[in-house]
Amino acid sequence: MLYAKLDELREQATTGLSKVLGENSSNHQHQRERDISASIYSDRIAQFSAVENGLCFGRLDFQHEEHQYIGRLGLFDEQGDYEPLLMDWRAPAARPFYLATAAAPDGVRRRRHIRTRRRTVTAIDDEVLDLDIADPERRDGLAGESALLAALNASRTGQMSDIVATIQGEQDRIIRSGLTGVLVVQGGPGTGKTAVALHRAAYLLYTYREQLAKRGVLVLGPNPTFLRYIGQVLPSLGETDVLLSTIGDLYPGITARGKESVETTTLKGSTRMVEVLAAAVADRERVPSTAIEVSFDRETLLLDPQTCAQAREKARSSQRTHNEARPIFVREIVNALADQVAARLGAELLDEADLTDIRRELSESDTVQATLTWLWPLLSPEQLLTDLFRAPARIAAAMRDFPVEQRDLLLREPTAPWTPADVPLLDEAAELLGEHDPEAREREQRQQRQAIDYAQGVLDIMDLADDADPDILMATDLLDAYRLAERHERSAPHTTAERAAADRTWTFGHVIVDEAQELSAMAWRLLMRRCPSRSMTLVGDVAQTGGAAGSTSWSSALEPYVGDRWRKVELTVNYRTPSEIMAVAARLLAEINPELAAPRSVRDTGVAPWQERIDGPLADRLVECAAKEAVRIGEGTLAVIVPTEQVHAIGNRIASAVPEAAASADPDLTARVVTLSVEQSKGLEFDSVLVAEPQLILAESPRGLNDLYVALTRATQRLGVLHTEPLPPVLAEAR
Repeated sequence: MLYAKLDELREQATTGLSKVLGENSSNHQHQRERDISASIYSDRIAQFSAVENGLCFGRLDFQHEEHQYIGRLGLFDEQGDYEPLLMDWRAPAARPFYLATAAAPDGVRRRRHIRTRRRTVTAIDDEVLDLDIADPERRDGLAGESALLAALNASRTGQMSDIVATIQGEQDRIIRSGLTGVLVVQGGPGTGKTAVALHRAAYLLYTYREQLAKRGVLVLGPNPTFLRYIGQVLPSLGETDVLLSTIGDLYPGITARGKESVETTTLKGSTRMVEVLAAAVADRERVPSTAIEVSFDRETLLLDPQTCAQAREKARSSQRTHNEARPIFVREIVNALADQVAARLGAELLDEADLTDIRRELSESDTVQATLTWLWPLLSPEQLLTDLFRAPARIAAAMRDFPVEQRDLLLREPTAPWTPADVPLLDEAAELLGEHDPEAREREQRQQRQAIDYAQGVLDIMDLADDADPDILMATDLLDAYRLAERHERSAPHTTAERAAADRTWTFGHVIVDEAQELSAMAWRLLMRRCPSRSMTLVGDVAQTGGAAGSTSWSSALEPYVGDRWRKVELTVNYRTPSEIMAVAARLLAEINPELAAPRSVRDTGVAPWQERIDGPLADRLVECAAKEAVRIGEGTLAVIVPTEQVHAIGNRIASAVPEAAASADPDLTARVVTLSVEQSKGLEFDSVLVAEPQLILAESPRGLNDLYVALTRATQRLGVLHTEPLPPVLAEAR
């Protein structure tokens, strides 16, 4: 019945879309209204397709034989009293499915977990919560234990799955936390931090749709590989308009994928770069040491240092940014040159109109413009940083208080690619410089306001009729005037996420950061500008901080922006890593920070981690082990985690020798066997993991213990360690 209803709604949407696309009209307003309808129908079709797999996954049985089905979206009976056929998992009425226990049943007599493959039911698991007949030993256990363990033991596919059917109580409380303020979710490996963060995004968009529809939600991940890994989760929950990004992608027009040394990344991540950039901008606002000759109308005019200094001071005292203060500087210089021209012509013979003509001619003079560009250039953030990083003299001027060896870290070729650490610097530079073309920006904003006013008029006409079916989405449910205005600019991005990605100054309604402990201090500055409301969810684990510029505590990261006005919750249950592997990882965690407690694993596999000392070439033995392990895990996935410098060579060897293996700088996670560095593996999970040369992993990073901890906790079933170097003592006990 549920799928029949879904098919009916999808057919209605498809029919509606075909109808409006077939309409032709020369009337401009009618064309716009047609496009609005087409957008609504397209969005509904996409939503119905995304939620089809696992549409219904649960049922709550109450007293007096009443029951309610729980699923990925709400469906209603339009023929009767508009009773819900399927309750959206995010609705308040669905909470007992995740929180009810035998001790606190919340009116629930039985909870049923339904497992499906496409439209076929493959298993049903019932939990009886009636105290009179329930098993007392399970009153404080996991909700839906059978369904949960089935999901945990299933083979991984290279794409993250949602956990909507198996959300546990501690996860549900975090997912449904309020919208306001900064929420930090601290959790060890395998505790479901990422899944909780993504389901929280879906919940917030459902519950606070009105507040978030216009500004949108940003989900920030550690690297592009991770974003591909989680890319299907939100669509499967019915949400397709969330911006998924990395720090390296948050500056429009730039995809920062370059590599640089750890020392350079660390320096660029420091907030001392704020003063470096400010000094670099000030260095471009020049005062000459001697008078400058300016050719104009077959004469030579002189600009003395005092005149330039006075003009610069007046521009700076305006408190405007560099580019926005430039017109003030230009006006002062042009006026000074015009006074010289007037004096030579006889100032007493000229009126104000004559002086205005002289100023205009000076402003249009190529030689005058060249002089002004040298004294106070109009700068883009890209130009500022490129000019700075390629010139030792400019670096020295901007870093007078820095040691010489640190200055050298910033020097690079002009053609070098941008790195992720450059993006916060570009963003900071944009704040210091201001608009590159203020007049063009003003015109664009004026045109946009006019388009929004017109779009609002169109939406007002299309308001819901009094007798409209409340289950049918109308224009005002999915579009606001801003979004509609943008949709009708041919080159403009259509969705909130697309608009946000194209606009550096965009501010989000909510920001979710995964692996938040990896953000540098400069990255935090960028992120706080993107979310002035400070409505944020930050998930991570300070024990897994790998980058030298990352955070060692949440307090140190957040205090400059919100003081102590943030709250922390912890996830304590490990759903990914079996107890046998976690026992080894826990010893490593004690070395990192004795005060941190390892998350409690919910399952055993009976398979202990193993280690092997290799006397011959490492790559040869890794190929053999990878081939055997790929066969052993059947349809599951295998990751070979190696030191960063060996990823390319070992990855190619394995890819050429092991079926269904892939190796590249940007790995394909849909392959059954992949070779990764620790950084690439962050946030991912695999059925089996081979870790190579743990001693070299320790040595290659300033936080090697943290990196090794990450590597050891990626496996859901099996873990092997291969080495030619002696094992770190903490791993010597592995069998």
